[in-house]
Amino acid sequence: MSAPWLHVIGIGDNGLDSLTPATRAVLEDAEVIFGAERHHELTAPLTAERRVWPSPFDALISDLKSLRGRRVAVLATGDPLWYSVGARIGRELDPSEILYHPQLSAFQLAACRMGWSLADCETLTIHGRPAEQVIPFIAASQQLLVLTKGSESPSKIAQILRDRGFARSRMTVLAHMGGTEEARFDGLASDWSHEVPEFHTLAVDLIAEEGATLLPRFGLPDHAFVSDGNMTKQEVRAVTLAKLGPVRGGLLWDIGCGSGSVAIEWMRAARDARAIGIEHRADRRALAAQNALALGAPALKLIDAKAPDGLADLPAPDAVFIGGGLTREVAEIALAALKPHGRLVANAVTLEGEAMLLALRSELGGELSRLSVSRAKPVGSLSGWKPFMPVTQWSLTK
Repeated sequence: MSAPWLHVIGIGDNGLDSLTPATRAVLEDAEVIFGAERHHELTAPLTAERRVWPSPFDALISDLKSLRGRRVAVLATGDPLWYSVGARIGRELDPSEILYHPQLSAFQLAACRMGWSLADCETLTIHGRPAEQVIPFIAASQQLLVLTKGSESPSKIAQILRDRGFARSRMTVLAHMGGTEEARFDGLASDWSHEVPEFHTLAVDLIAEEGATLLPRFGLPDHAFVSDGNMTKQEVRAVTLAKLGPVRGGLLWDIGCGSGSVAIEWMRAARDARAIGIEHRADRRALAAQNALALGAPALKLIDAKAPDGLADLPAPDAVFIGGGLTREVAEIALAALKPHGRLVANAVTLEGEAMLLALRSELGGELSRLSVSRAKPVGSLSGWKPFMPVTQWSLTK
């Protein structure tokens, strides 16, 4: 096996002084150095050929491959494998070609500045992503460390917190940690007004006010969603999610997604979980998009199609939920597309849908369940049970 030719190097805000002698020697020996403008400024004394991140960023991989065999370094801020470019490179190149040089991450530095246990914090990024991605992690007495995407990020997050009854939450911006320009800005979400440097990490100590919106990661109440009334109810949705088994980074197909309740809960239930909603009605897709943004799943992808149309070119899913448009063809296509060990769940409320599930279970196996839910409602001055339509559920693992 040949020696690695590509070095992915984490660097701190104090530039070359942040590197170990061995890593510094590797960087000084490089023929070509990739990085952002600030990385090149931090390593100005070096004489190697300099290249800034290409646009589009995906072109970086082809640029690196064209330099195979030369001495190449890629600079990243902090830990190159924690929400950074190193992971992207590692998915595209043979691991034997790469050597990673770790640096203290922004999360480690921020936790130390705050005196927080890193193991007890939620570590998030909104760099290049919507700020709404923090919403699923908003909970009483939690601590967040957030990689941001610019000087406006704290104000956006402060507004999100105010909207949910967390205005008393303490916010701290930690800028240029470890460098000569290190600075700290403290305040509350209620009146955050600091102008902060673009390059920083945000620490949030969440404090819920009386009447704050406190939502579980999944099993959300029905009123959390806007809908036209046709949506999977909370109790059935919780059972459905349990059968689907959300996993980190997993992809769900939500066929007939309606207002998006199942897809959104899937994405909230596991970190980096993804979902594609297939829905042919424009009004329901609009509801799903509105719910996704409000509930912290802005990456929900919505497709204008009626299954089985629109399924052929989708990436293979880890799970499939059929909540509408159930046919034998749709079920067979979904099962064929599932990854090994993937899970399929289909719900039906009509007699015709139930008959289809009975037939599919007879032919393909799996489990059948009938879910009956009643909620207490006023009956005059007293209370009584109001039942929902029973749901027949078919589930199986590939």
